[in-house]
Amino acid sequence: MLFAALSIIWGVPYLLIRIAVRDFSPPTLVFVRTGAAGLVFVPYLLRREVLRSLRTHWRPLVVYTVIEVAIPWLLLTRGEQRLTSSLSGLLIATVPLVAVILSWATRHEGRPGWFRLAGLFVGLAGVAVIVGVDVHGPDLLAVFEVLGTAICYATGPFIVARSLRGVSSGAAVGASLVLTAIGLAPVGLTHLPPRVTPEVITSMAILVVACTGVAFLIYFALIAEVGPARATVITYVNPAVAVVLGVTILHERFSVGLAFGVPLVLLGSFLGTGGTRPSAAGTAPPEGAATLSPNLDQPID
Repeated sequence: MLFAALSIIWGVPYLLIRIAVRDFSPPTLVFVRTGAAGLVFVPYLLRREVLRSLRTHWRPLVVYTVIEVAIPWLLLTRGEQRLTSSLSGLLIATVPLVAVILSWATRHEGRPGWFRLAGLFVGLAGVAVIVGVDVHGPDLLAVFEVLGTAICYATGPFIVARSLRGVSSGAAVGASLVLTAIGLAPVGLTHLPPRVTPEVITSMAILVVACTGVAFLIYFALIAEVGPARATVITYVNPAVAVVLGVTILHERFSVGLAFGVPLVLLGSFLGTGGTRPSAAGTAPPEGAATLSPNLDQPID
């Protein structure tokens, strides 16, 4: 039940962002989203032991915030101004593939075996098929923006593994949301849209409450129930949810590129990570959460 709920919740943001960018600029959208969700964490962050931990690790926390939340959420939002939500969700499915490459390049893990290398090539071939068939002209920049999001999502957990093991999950998530909101406040508050349609308001409310706040709580519970390795399998379901929602609700075209690219990207991600994501380096779930403990007070694992 938890798995199904989270697979849907973290497959929905691409649809909601695509709707929200009709009225909100990317910086304002990310500001509202992180600010509203970050307020929930403020009482927890003000606890004495949490503040002490944050002061001790403030430098890597700032780096983590920039790499895992601020830059990727801005890039994803910018990309969705021109790309369909289904294509954006599918491109984010390359996160596990990027994590394998980074693990190998940084010698965090040994050279991938033939099985995983085959997965990398299959996944990259899927991206090439989609981009080659569905993307034209100026939209290539948007593709690189969304792929940049995937690179950031895959990089964040390396920072966690090397520098934030002494920080609790709640502190890392809450601090990254609050810091991003503070950093974007000057732009976000001065570029509020003059008019917001009811459809966009609804999308923003769901994005903040369900996809940012409730999703983290469900993710904690899911890890507690099935363990971190099995919980990350949602990565292979989210893109399919994004494609289905984009086609059915926004009437996005299910193109030849998607028809051939979707199975290739998902199969490549599965093979490239050996059925689960690398336990040592990990990767971030689609909306940027690191591999979190089920208890807010437990250190990130």
